[in-house]
Amino acid sequence: MFRAKSGRPTTGSRGGRHLTRRLCQLYVGLALYGASSALLVRSGLGLEPWNVLHQGIAERIGMSIGVVSIFVGAAVLLLWIPLRQRPGLGTVSNVFVVGLAMDGTLALVPDAHALGIRIPLLVAGIVLNGVATGLYIAARFGPGPRDGLMTGLHERTGRSIRLMRTLVEVAVVVTGFALGGTLGVGTVVYALAIGPLAQFFLRFFAVPTSPESRVVASGEPSEQAILQR
Repeated sequence: MFRAKSGRPTTGSRGGRHLTRRLCQLYVGLALYGASSALLVRSGLGLEPWNVLHQGIAERIGMSIGVVSIFVGAAVLLLWIPLRQRPGLGTVSNVFVVGLAMDGTLALVPDAHALGIRIPLLVAGIVLNGVATGLYIAARFGPGPRDGLMTGLHERTGRSIRLMRTLVEVAVVVTGFALGGTLGVGTVVYALAIGPLAQFFLRFFAVPTSPESRVVASGEPSEQAILQR
């Protein structure tokens, strides 16, 4: 039996630390994503596109927005089947963790009425959302259900990712607004800011690839594809 030289970590220990870092990034990122969405809700100045839909449905059926987010995420995941997309750990975790974190944060953060509080909540929510997006995408455990829907439509139709994302998110926003979701200046600011913010934090939190992770990540949609608008 061979032993590693003293003071030098084995390949297995390096791989274990690498996996631990990626898992931590994944779940911290997803939790922060849910928290950031809750801050946008409390700001009352407009939500990101999918949460306009989630809030609208929640207003209609009397469920919390986090629970609605879980159900919608699961329904979107079913659409991956005809699109021949393969979910990863991050995909399944996204469905549950984001919604639970959103409801937990909403329970802790009270409603804001003064504009002097609502604007900082909006800014904090958008920036934190960018941080969260960079964290969980850089972990490379698979895209979220909604991102996978966009890339799946791109692959099946041959249309550009930008067009598919635009069509899907416009449909989501219009439906959510019709159901009573909050559409406002925050929605526009989010749409303009989230791409550059997520791209910056994606690079900031990038995890160096190991031989094992290259094999696992080879079938995932590219980070650039997910962020492209």
